[in-house]
Amino acid sequence: MELTILLFLFGGLFLGWSLGANDAANVFGTAVGTRMVNFRTAAIICSVFVILGAVVSGSGTTETIGKLGAINALPGAFACCVAAGFAVYLMTKFGLPVSTTQAIVGAIIGWNLFTGSQTDTRTLITILATWIICPILAGIIAIGIFVIVKKIISKSRIHILRLDAYTRLALLLAGAFGAYSLGANNIANVMGVFVNVSPFTDINIASLFVLTSIQQLFLLGGIAIAVGVFTYSKKVMFTVGNDLLKLSPVSAFVVVLSHSIVLFLFASQGISSFLISLNLPALPLVPVSSSQAIVGGVIGIGLLKGGKEVKWSVAGKISIGWVVLPLLTMVIAMLILYILSNGLLPIPGRSMINNL
Repeated sequence: MELTILLFLFGGLFLGWSLGANDAANVFGTAVGTRMVNFRTAAIICSVFVILGAVVSGSGTTETIGKLGAINALPGAFACCVAAGFAVYLMTKFGLPVSTTQAIVGAIIGWNLFTGSQTDTRTLITILATWIICPILAGIIAIGIFVIVKKIISKSRIHILRLDAYTRLALLLAGAFGAYSLGANNIANVMGVFVNVSPFTDINIASLFVLTSIQQLFLLGGIAIAVGVFTYSKKVMFTVGNDLLKLSPVSAFVVVLSHSIVLFLFASQGISSFLISLNLPALPLVPVSSSQAIVGGVIGIGLLKGGKEVKWSVAGKISIGWVVLPLLTMVIAMLILYILSNGLLPIPGRSMINNL
């Protein structure tokens, strides 16, 4: 593989690292914050299952991101990923759980504006709608699960020590499911822009199965996410697990499970096909914000308890980050594209030059 191609792929790997550093908090932040699971255990489980989710089930949401804007050159994909990754990194420095989905969408729109490409309005509206639906749906699911779980606990009269052990196990299982869903749903944010310009070819492994070029991209992205989990996610985990709302271990389990369900619903091609077979409207296969899902779940639990324990100032800071992030990423992407087109490397821009 050429050095230039490796350089451009680094942009996607950097974004994957940023996603792992920030979004891993959405999977295990509540468990780590409540001291029910230690950080190292959470990081290992999250890393393994996020890679599995990316490789096995990551193709569904990639098509939607691809429709938003056709990035037909490696430098463009590189610029979008670096812009999104850098913006997410800045937010991570402040300990804010932000949306990698919003970051990459802002970067793609920046590409479209710079190159004069058309933004698919219908796809953009679909994605924007999920930014509103996602936290609300997560909050509703969290409330429903919490009510059911509390009734089961009160009727079963489980000893407190056994309940503690069951809760730890439930947090681990929910975290594994959440990590798988995160990989399946959000890998499109990391490597989706490279799909049309993938430098890989399909690999036939011992005549048993074929590792497609797209799966190889997703494998690289999944590994980058795992590295981000280990190296930089701890601070954001405690923001989610402690700062927004003090959660009990049971509440932490409910929040992680509701977050995982929402991500899985918007990534599952099987569920989408099943709904269509029943002549029901299918959920769009869209990379939704895991940050919004987890925050929606936390606030849902808080509202169920009266809303007084929710630290609304923290929620406000997180919300501001969600608004600023796509705009910031759009500007950074256009700046990087300007630098590339006027010095380092040519890109297909307003004049539609494509010398790559």
